[in-house]
Amino acid sequence: MNKKLLKSFLVAMLVFVLALAGCSKDTSKPADDTGKKDDSKKTEEKAEDGVYNIKDFSNVKTNQGEAIDGGTFTYGLVSDTPFEGTLNFNFYSGNPDSQVLQFFDEGFLTWDANYVYTNDGAATYEKDAEVSQKALASLSADEAKTVADKGVTITFKIRDNVNWHDGKPVTAEDWEFAHEVIGNKAYDGPRYGSDFTNIVGMDEFHEGKADKISGIEVVDEKTLKITYKESTPSLLTGSIWTYPLAKHIFGNMPIDKISSSPEVRQHPIGFGPFKVESIVPGESVTYVRNDDYWRGKPKLDKVVLKVINPNVIVQALEKGEVDTVDSFPVDQYPANAKMANVEFLGMVDRAYSYMGFKLGSWDKEKGEIKPNPEGKMSDVNLRRAMWHAVDNDTVGKKFYHGLRWNATTLIPPSHPEFHDDSNQGRAYDPELAKKILDEAGYKDVDGDGIREDKNGKPLVINFAAMSGGETAEPLAKYYIQAWQQVGLKVELLDGRLQEFNSFYERVGKNGDDDPAIDVYQGAWTVGIDVDPRGLYGRDAIYNFSRYASEENDAIMSDGVSQAAFDVDYRKEVYNKWQKLMVDEVPVFPTLYRAALVPVNNRVLNYAIGDGTGVYLNELAVNQEAPNPAK
Repeated sequence: MNKKLLKSFLVAMLVFVLALAGCSKDTSKPADDTGKKDDSKKTEEKAEDGVYNIKDFSNVKTNQGEAIDGGTFTYGLVSDTPFEGTLNFNFYSGNPDSQVLQFFDEGFLTWDANYVYTNDGAATYEKDAEVSQKALASLSADEAKTVADKGVTITFKIRDNVNWHDGKPVTAEDWEFAHEVIGNKAYDGPRYGSDFTNIVGMDEFHEGKADKISGIEVVDEKTLKITYKESTPSLLTGSIWTYPLAKHIFGNMPIDKISSSPEVRQHPIGFGPFKVESIVPGESVTYVRNDDYWRGKPKLDKVVLKVINPNVIVQALEKGEVDTVDSFPVDQYPANAKMANVEFLGMVDRAYSYMGFKLGSWDKEKGEIKPNPEGKMSDVNLRRAMWHAVDNDTVGKKFYHGLRWNATTLIPPSHPEFHDDSNQGRAYDPELAKKILDEAGYKDVDGDGIREDKNGKPLVINFAAMSGGETAEPLAKYYIQAWQQVGLKVELLDGRLQEFNSFYERVGKNGDDDPAIDVYQGAWTVGIDVDPRGLYGRDAIYNFSRYASEENDAIMSDGVSQAAFDVDYRKEVYNKWQKLMVDEVPVFPTLYRAALVPVNNRVLNYAIGDGTGVYLNELAVNQEAPNPAK
């Protein structure tokens, strides 16, 4: 790696992540908390050699003192741009909006540390002994037999005390309505995909051939039945849509107007522990306690969420201006590890950074990928060489102190059962990169040190990267220079970094792919389900690389087949898929990441990650004012 270039990096990089699906932070089982005292000792030992291990952190806050009655908790959303403000789980796409949503809304089902849905949430579920005859009646004889053999009907019961913030009960019709909105052709959000097309009658409804989704049955106000065509191993680990939509508010609204409506943008509603009191668009949200919350009256009076620029995050924490933040830049941790007024929580994040290559476009009419085999980045050898040209291992070790590390495959270690740690991806090897390019016909024709394309014409690759933090630009420049060292001319799109919201619009979150982009640097917060179809499937709008192949289709389909109920078999399938992605390189992962979250010492009952059994209504403080650092 170019050491001079690395030394030019500054102190912080914050790459915002785009979430696949709205995920509540609720979990149901206690985490393995090794204790604050032991963790602190281990962390100090690791600090001596400059490298930290995320395993040495707890993800559950140590309580100090007794909770007071009421109080205000202040949450910092770390961002150099405003949050978009699409404040409904059925429509939002950016992770910043999900941070806003978590305090006032949630899904019906929670999950345990193994990402399996539990019956501890606002609704319970039970698999029916037989597939619904009512759902089968809408099918042809052959289709009915297939669904009877492979499908499943699940009965959901919403708890009686689950109410919207306006006092109206959350009903089975609200849940059905969410499915109808997402399944409608006019829907302008990112959710429609394989999780929905697996529901009996969804295809017909989506095409306008049916007025109702035949596989969804409202039994009574609080009971819903959904019949799925296939009972897949993913169904109970993330493939059920658990977020209702208030029909009494949105039922008469044109579907393509909902996401931009005041009821989503300025006056959002949910059934979570806090209610939205006021919003300063893109900047802050003030929440008040929801006394009618189904888990019980929250301990706090208020929560205030406000955007904090990454350049001042440390000062805001030290002064007690915020009690915590959504994520702390890990490269700033060593200098602040002993911040006196906070406790650092940590976990392996369900996220990874990546480079994506534009290999096609989105066909809005068909709702699927349209590959372009003649595109600039269509040669797999060019993509392989660009991966070999960058040294992510050194970036992670030297500048993230072991708290970000070289990524190898597209299933991160946050899913250890399916992450193939024997697959080493593509190692940093610039000489191999040069050889691959030579053999593929990308040669320096005119002797200027820059390779032309295979036809001897100038090759300029446009690179889209996001702003965010002090080292976002130096890091982008590093990648550009690393590629230049193997003879490739790569230039920043428009000569600058892109703001978060416009970046994802141009990359294609609405299906409008900017043809000027050839390669882009993004990041994903992945869902609890390991099934990659929502990010890399042919019908996934989030498949921003626009890669599709029959082999990819077949492997991903096999991953949710009946045979995949055998966990060992499913591991083999996803190992095969991880290998395919390393071979084909439609995208390549750059860094896996730890999530570090500093929490003010006055805060009680706070946790991050999955499997903690700590819920936001239990959040409390032991004194009115935050503790400043002394």
